Amino acid sequence: MSLDSLKSRVPDYAKDLKLNLGSVIGNSELPAQQLWGTVLATAIASRSPIVLRELEPEAKAHLSPEAYTAAKAAAAVMAMNNVFYRTRHLLSDHEYGTLRAGLRMNVIGNPGVEKADFELWSFAVSAINGCGMCLDSHEQVLRKAGVERDVIQEAFKIASVVQAVGVTLDAEAVLAE
Repeated sequence: MSLDSLKSRVPDYAKDLKLNLGSVIGNSELPAQQLWGTVLATAIASRSPIVLRELEPEAKAHLSPEAYTAAKAAAAVMAMNNVFYRTRHLLSDHEYGTLRAGLRMNVIGNPGVEKADFELWSFAVSAINGCGMCLDSHEQVLRKAGVERDVIQEAFKIASVVQAVGVTLDAEAVLAE
């Protein structure tokens, strides 16, 4: 299971996705930990069993055990935070924004890897989950840490392609039943 295996599964009508998958992952200039942490976190966030099964072994091979766990933790905590903060933001009653969240998210403060890498992975997951508040928050932390816009854009390019491949392959699996 690998990136090449995943690309081979993409149908001809989605050739652009296959090409984009090869470029955003296969030709990425991100350091290995940033790249493969982003890939793993977004594969989890895509909710696609096919994508996760294909990309997880390669991600695991490129990540330290700490980074592997932190990427999974980013996907987990952002699955919660994206729903909570997106809902809070979308509600017309802004008083909810003044209430204490009361949710544990300790991993954000101590992820076990460089803070900027964890923030990048959290940002990418937030892109898939569509939480504008979380996107803004993580982008600001990344920019304050000196992460350039092109690196941040690489993360949401990976997120968009991984998500699109997951949607496409999951649809094909259902249609093949």
